[in-house]
Amino acid sequence: MRVFVTGATGYIGSVVVDALQRASHEVVALVRHQEKARRLADRGIDTAVGTLGNPNTWRQQASGCDAFVHAAFEQTAKGVEIERIALDTLIEVARKASERGPAALLYTSGIWVIGASPDPSDETAPVAPIDHVAWRPAHERLVLDAASATLRTAVIRPGIVYGGARGIVADMLKDAENGLMRIVGSGENHWPLVYDRDLADLYVRVLGSDAGHGIFHATDEADEQVRNIADAIADHRPHRPDIRSVPLPEARTKLGAYADALALDQRIRSPRARALGWTPSLRSVSGNIPRLFEELRRGRAARHEQEHHDS
Repeated sequence: MRVFVTGATGYIGSVVVDALQRASHEVVALVRHQEKARRLADRGIDTAVGTLGNPNTWRQQASGCDAFVHAAFEQTAKGVEIERIALDTLIEVARKASERGPAALLYTSGIWVIGASPDPSDETAPVAPIDHVAWRPAHERLVLDAASATLRTAVIRPGIVYGGARGIVADMLKDAENGLMRIVGSGENHWPLVYDRDLADLYVRVLGSDAGHGIFHATDEADEQVRNIADAIADHRPHRPDIRSVPLPEARTKLGAYADALALDQRIRSPRARALGWTPSLRSVSGNIPRLFEELRRGRAARHEQEHHDS
């Protein structure tokens, strides 16, 4: 397939691009800057330089593709509006592609649309999104409703992604290095988690399967408690960092609605993903702390090398 990927240098998008290349798909990546385009071109990846909110900067390149992965979100006041513009255009382009032959469109959502889930919830669970992602179910529905006989559409809901030098868990590792870790609430809540490369493998499987339509959860189903994750990280530091529990009301004053996301108690299951043959290679943050610290170190080194090269 020739796959158009938004957010191609973001946390999720970058590992998806890597997985697509490993699976011998052609990739067309949407990036904001010529420098990023140059780096990807060195790896044999075609690019479109533009922005999500201005489809005229990437519509032509997308039109030559037969599969589409939306893995971007602009963290601005207009982020939701910009995503709607991008989705409308991706759906339009995907429909035209489906007139030439089978096409697919994958939308990246997130597990927080389920809301609190102290009992295990799979892809059939009703949505009850927290305020931080209250807009997402409407965008999920927009994508799912665009399906046709020749256009497969799917929504992927990753858990909290870990691995590499980015993301919520990587931030916990960095905090531990600095000597103080903060947990929103008591830490007794469970986080649904997924290793970044395992998540990317699911995108490839969904794209490549006739059954790759509808909603797919992407979690390792380990049901780890946040406090246990923090303790495991702290135990691997030469000088154990302090771990402070921040009451939710206090966290809200600093983080807004995002604090409620970090305090969610969720046990999430992914049976539809597993039905595609997807099996996470890692099933524990707590059991892989040395590996994750090493990935953090390598990620930093790669970033510093790139910054040196760019300068």
